[in-house]
Amino acid sequence: MKYLIYYLIGINVLSFIMYGIDKRLAIKKKWRISEHTLIVLGLVGGCLGSLLGMNLFHHKTKKIVFWVGNILFLIGWSYYLFVVK
Repeated sequence: MKYLIYYLIGINVLSFIMYGIDKRLAIKKKWRISEHTLIVLGLVGGCLGSLLGMNLFHHKTKKIVFWVGNILFLIGWSYYLFVVK
């Protein structure tokens, strides 16, 4: 369980940073991180970092798939951590 917590902290920090990087690249009109990558980061446990990054950087906030996906991933991970484990 300890290693799972370390993993989740790491993946959420990575996800948060990736949203910040993608926002900066979008402003500079440069090559971007794919939407698929950002969604997969949420799926594999970075959903809280994704939601925080979306709100703090005001990035991908108009795309419903990011909101719904990350909220569903967060519910799924919370269920796994607090009910199943």
